[in-house]
Amino acid sequence: MSESIKKEAVTPGVPPAKPILCPDDEYKALLASLDTYMPTADREIIKEAYVYAAECHILQKRNSGEPYICHPLAVAIIVSTLKLDTPSVVAAILHDTVEDTPATLEDIEKRFGFEVRELVDGLTKINKIQFRSNEEKLAENFRKMIIAMAKDLRVILIKLCDRLHNMRTMDDMPMDKRKRIAQETLDIYAPLANRLGINGIKSELEDLCLRVLKHEVYQELRRKIAAKKSERLAYISDVKTVLEAEMTKYGFSDIQVYGRPKHFFSIYKKMIERHLEFEDIHDLFAFRIIVKSIKDCYEALGMVHAMWKPMPGRFKDYIAMPKANLYQSLHTTVVRPNGETAEIQIRTREMHETCEYGVAAHWTYKERDRTAQPSDAQKFSWLRQIMQWQNELTDPDEFLEA
Repeated sequence: MSESIKKEAVTPGVPPAKPILCPDDEYKALLASLDTYMPTADREIIKEAYVYAAECHILQKRNSGEPYICHPLAVAIIVSTLKLDTPSVVAAILHDTVEDTPATLEDIEKRFGFEVRELVDGLTKINKIQFRSNEEKLAENFRKMIIAMAKDLRVILIKLCDRLHNMRTMDDMPMDKRKRIAQETLDIYAPLANRLGINGIKSELEDLCLRVLKHEVYQELRRKIAAKKSERLAYISDVKTVLEAEMTKYGFSDIQVYGRPKHFFSIYKKMIERHLEFEDIHDLFAFRIIVKSIKDCYEALGMVHAMWKPMPGRFKDYIAMPKANLYQSLHTTVVRPNGETAEIQIRTREMHETCEYGVAAHWTYKERDRTAQPSDAQKFSWLRQIMQWQNELTDPDEFLEA
């Protein structure tokens, strides 16, 4: 459910206070996203869902003045970037219809089938879970969420996309409400995204929470990082060029090297945990080397350590010992001849997909081959993980921090 909904009829003849996003433009953006991430998606049923949801939400608008339908369309776009499946995109478009309009689950099933009905029902139930309560109640509500995951993980994935769009578009809400939602997001949804291995959503949620809860800190970090933009770009380009040249010399082929600044929240967290000033943090960037095989990962690591001195205690082998959320990669921090440090992650393409999309990667593979199904091993792996989470839920804080 959108946190910035204003349920009132649009008054005819009264111009909006600010430019209104045209729903058709948002729908076109969804189609473009499908072209990029889900080319095999069923556009006919997605269009039918858009028309139906637009009619359901026709008298509603958001606090920003946008027609309300823009929100579920935006959520559907985020869902498409996770490369899920057609029912997930349809459910994202319909996710608020049963809760906020006269539409019923029976209507949804009749028009879009039982699978979509179940997804919408799961999303409606999750929206009713209240996390502002005592610890015992909090643990019970987490159990409800995990039961929903056990039934269909896509429900939680769509909910994370819903929360991400709400966090992106909360500027028109009262500050106290923004802070409440941001705190809930930081306490519940960002750690949940981490548990599911969806690092892109987790990192953006954390940065958006920092912007609301520690606004001055966020702006100061932004200012300091922006002040070194040209220096930062030169540094990233230099390291990237050296790594690419060295890997070519060593005979690696079909590799990719990326450099990126770390997220604001991770920088802030390091400052707090290590009692450091911004100027004392030297590893503001992370580099990724994407190779073809596990063998190449270890050979690339040897090349990097032969070229630059590794820092003691900073090597981690998440390939041999994956994280609980299935994350795999080699991590090392090295010191270059000029004294600068560089954090480097080395992984295969499949590992990179799992790193970016977590459990959603299972649906990515299914979308590539419509006859494919997640293997029994995958299904039971996640079922065992979910059952383990239920057993861990005696302490919600411990569960989320793990």
